[in-house]
Amino acid sequence: MENALRAIWNRDEPALNAWLNIGHTFSAEIMASQDFDSLTIDCQHGPIDYSSLLPMCQAMRASGKTIMARVPWRDPVWIMKFLDAGAMGIICPMVNTPDEAAEFVSYLRYPPHGQRSWGPTRAIFAQPDYNKDGANDAVLAFAMIETGTALENLDAISRTPHLDALYVGPSDLSLGMSNGRLKPGLDREEAEVIDTLKHIVGVAHDNGIRAALHCATPEYAARAVAWGYDMVTVGTDSAILAQGAKATTAAVRTLIQENRGG
Repeated sequence: MENALRAIWNRDEPALNAWLNIGHTFSAEIMASQDFDSLTIDCQHGPIDYSSLLPMCQAMRASGKTIMARVPWRDPVWIMKFLDAGAMGIICPMVNTPDEAAEFVSYLRYPPHGQRSWGPTRAIFAQPDYNKDGANDAVLAFAMIETGTALENLDAISRTPHLDALYVGPSDLSLGMSNGRLKPGLDREEAEVIDTLKHIVGVAHDNGIRAALHCATPEYAARAVAWGYDMVTVGTDSAILAQGAKATTAAVRTLIQENRGG
């Protein structure tokens, strides 16, 4: 079994990840046809559930990109069903302790490394060579670092056996590390947050795992790569749609006004 995202990391190259909030096969197929390395279906926030995720995975299969999912919570029901649907990576929110990290990993690894139940209903067709050992090696486990408690336990979480990467959610992290003093948001410029982001990637690499950061703009994503991040998410389907529509309508209205002599 192969995971295209693992192959990119094995070449010591950074990966570009897209975020999918629109639960439709057509928009998913469009996003997968762009120059992203991986795509993550977000099932924590937003309208997407399993009945939308499965056909989205089918629509994106031909792209050859790594298809991943963010689960609603650290729950074996969601993790195992999404893997059985063909997801090749799971991003788990709110992992705060090494015990929670170990529990998360156990849900997506088959024995002897975990307690995942066998039944890859679609995955075995999406990847005809799907097997227990191959899945254990290929599927990626991302623990989200989003709270002050997670920062306190960062080193221990990073040392969790069979955990592949830390995924930083800057909005919740900013709230958590400041006890609510900072407002939520991406692309943080506060020195304390930037220092923390650099610290997280350093701890991850010290423990032999990768680090990913959720970004809002290409410029910030490039900075994150310069800090050492192995994957950056920049490009959410809903945001791209809104930004494109806003830019187009603004341009047309400006031109109409200019042509009318206004």
